[in-house]
Amino acid sequence: MCDLYAERFGIDRDATWYLAKLTEELGELQAAYLATKGAQRGAVSDDAARQNLEDESADLFGFLLVFAEWQGIDLADAFANKWGRHFQPPAE
Repeated sequence: MCDLYAERFGIDRDATWYLAKLTEELGELQAAYLATKGAQRGAVSDDAARQNLEDESADLFGFLLVFAEWQGIDLADAFANKWGRHFQPPAE
């Protein structure tokens, strides 16, 4: 999907682009969340606000996957290592 996106919009995916996309998508997720709380300009229905929140969550997740792939990070392993170490049973 990212290849199609870059081709369609003529994007050279460098470090700046990857980080900027994550920042952009996080900002859009924040705006979508605020809309679900009625804290935005212009009125949107609850259903539309919820759908936008889900869409923006998916965008951020997708671009995080793209960033991780670019950096050679296996997110499943990284997540298990980072978060999982807090849930290890106590040593006996």
